[in-house]
Amino acid sequence: MSSNHHRTPSGASSSKNGLPPQELLDDLCSRFVLNVPKEDLQSFERILFLVEYAHWFYEDNSVENNPSLKSLNLKEFTSLLFNSCDVLKPYVAHIDDIFKDFTSYKVRVPVTGAIILDETYERCILVKGWKGSSWSFPRGKKSKDEEDHACAIREVMEETGFDVSKLLNKDEYLEIIFGQQRVRLYIIAGVKDDTAFAPLTKKEISEIAWHRLDELQPASDDVISRGITGLKLYMVSPFLASLKSWISKHQPPMAPRPDLPLKGICVWKAKHSSTGSSSMIIDNQPTKPEPDSHPADLGPGKSFRNFKFDTASIFQAMEAAFSS
Repeated sequence: MSSNHHRTPSGASSSKNGLPPQELLDDLCSRFVLNVPKEDLQSFERILFLVEYAHWFYEDNSVENNPSLKSLNLKEFTSLLFNSCDVLKPYVAHIDDIFKDFTSYKVRVPVTGAIILDETYERCILVKGWKGSSWSFPRGKKSKDEEDHACAIREVMEETGFDVSKLLNKDEYLEIIFGQQRVRLYIIAGVKDDTAFAPLTKKEISEIAWHRLDELQPASDDVISRGITGLKLYMVSPFLASLKSWISKHQPPMAPRPDLPLKGICVWKAKHSSTGSSSMIIDNQPTKPEPDSHPADLGPGKSFRNFKFDTASIFQAMEAAFSS
């Protein structure tokens, strides 16, 4: 403890700047990196996945239980862990290249999820990330040897708490290639609008809402596509033309609902504390609102009140698009 060269950022001053102390970094390194099968330490890609697990644990547990600790993005956390973990220290000089290779590798991992439509096929469920203002369909990266539909079921459950397994048809999906990454979304049609949604994972989703498809415009040449309401829809817009084509060929179980408001209907929201710590107040909004319900939800300034989780999928997809 007395001669670590990174003593300044994580030692005695950690209580002031909020960086994790050496003891915590040692524990995370031991728990997630050292005590794994040898084959998991044979490539930097696998090591970085282990570091990412340690990062999630740090954010979800260490920061959650100790508000004085600083929330770190993955690159900051990776740098700290490489500097503090003996088995990783020899590679500190190459950490930028290792991290860049890992980011490039991750954008090639296929993603699957679901487009959840209401009974009129007028609305779909979108989720907003924890620390940002971008919306997407619930989805996530496939695990090793996981089937596409199984990944979709798992990811939708994690991000919305809704089990689509009985509604999913393996042949009903839309698929787009973002750069080098394949994104497949299964169409889950006819879900009741009073269905309860709430994420099972912590600090990944900040809001879940029904959004009118009419309010979400198709993809344009913009780097970040925005809907009519100003929502950031980079990972939504490219699917809309194909989705509307699918809807035109399928009869919805319920007639249109002109009584519902034009704006999105929030069905779940996590309210961040004013201090920026990880405490949450869960706000389950009614799904049958009065007219003009939640008028401020989509207004300007809303996005600035929310941090974003490291926006992994969105920013990596954007990076892939730039490099393609």
